[in-house]
Amino acid sequence: METTVQALGGILLKAIPTIVLLLIVLVFLRWAFFGPLEKILAQRREASTGAMKNAEALLAKAEQTAASIEAQLRKAREEIYEEQEAARRKWMDAQTQQLDQARVQSREMVQQARLELARDTEVAKRDLAATAESLAEEITRSLLRGKVA
Repeated sequence: METTVQALGGILLKAIPTIVLLLIVLVFLRWAFFGPLEKILAQRREASTGAMKNAEALLAKAEQTAASIEAQLRKAREEIYEEQEAARRKWMDAQTQQLDQARVQSREMVQQARLELARDTEVAKRDLAATAESLAEEITRSLLRGKVA
C-alpha cells in the first residue's frame, strides 16, 4: 500500500505544474476572455433593457398623445355640433320671424282689403241710392206722362 501512496504522491507531484498551469490559464482566460465578454454582455443587456424602457416610454407617450388627440377631436366635434345647432336655431328663429312678419303683413292686407271693400260698398250704396232716386223720379215722370197723355 505504501508503494501505491508513494506512486500517487509522485503523480500528484508531477501534476502540480499542470494544475498551476491550468490555474494560470483559468486566471488568464477570466482576465482576457471571460471578463471582457461579461462586460460586453452586460453592456448589451443594459442597452437592450434601455432600448426596451425607451420603447415602453415612447409607447406610453404615443398612447397619451393618441388619447389627447382623441379628446381634442371629441371636443372639436362637440364644438362643431354646438355651432351647427346654434346655426340651426338661428335659421329656425329667422324662419319663424319671417313667418310672423308674413302673417302680420297678410293680416294687414286682409284688413286693408276689407276696409277698401267696405268703402267701395259704401260708395256703391251711395251711387245706387242716388241712381235709385233718379230712376224713381224718371219712372214716376214716365208713369205720370203716360197717364196724362
